[in-house]
Amino acid sequence: MTDYTVHIVDDEEAVRKSLAFMLTMNGFAVKMHQSAEAFLVFAPDVRNGILVTDLRMPDMSGVDLLRNLGDRKIKIPSIVITGHGDVPMAVEAMKAGAVDFIEKPFEDSVIIEAIERASAHLVVPDADADEVNDIQARLETLSERERQVLSAVVAGLPNKSIAYDLDISPRTVEVHRANVMAKMKAKSLPHLVRMALAAGFGPA
Repeated sequence: MTDYTVHIVDDEEAVRKSLAFMLTMNGFAVKMHQSAEAFLVFAPDVRNGILVTDLRMPDMSGVDLLRNLGDRKIKIPSIVITGHGDVPMAVEAMKAGAVDFIEKPFEDSVIIEAIERASAHLVVPDADADEVNDIQARLETLSERERQVLSAVVAGLPNKSIAYDLDISPRTVEVHRANVMAKMKAKSLPHLVRMALAAGFGPA
């Protein structure tokens, strides 16, 4: 059993219970919350906790939950779960303090690895200087066009929109995106966005 508790916030009971069961079976201590409001009431008493929250919920979204936690100076490493392609909202969540985001549908191993990464923030709150310098060095290897594509990706734009804005073909955008992923050593789109934000590289 881990020495921290994973707090699951999702308005759908079946999703909460399914995720909680899977994490419990993998050795995590878990507590479920049926809404962002319910977790906010509980949050001041959280010690050694990690938050896993859905982004789109009625009444209060995952982004609003993170902003409320920030306003109250409550620091809890947070992971947001988003629908496929909902990158703009996920980026907003990361700007509001989330340490990671995961796109549905996802494999069990993906969320487990994200939680384990987030647990490092219980000891080390932010990316250290060496890590940021490493990311910035990778950014320096990008061509001007690749930086434009990365900026658009971080803004959550789909390939067709990027192609239109840059007056290039969607296929060319795909090539640039692949080059950016390779040069940045990104394992996934969330990983790429996380690195870009850590280095202060946002949408143009």
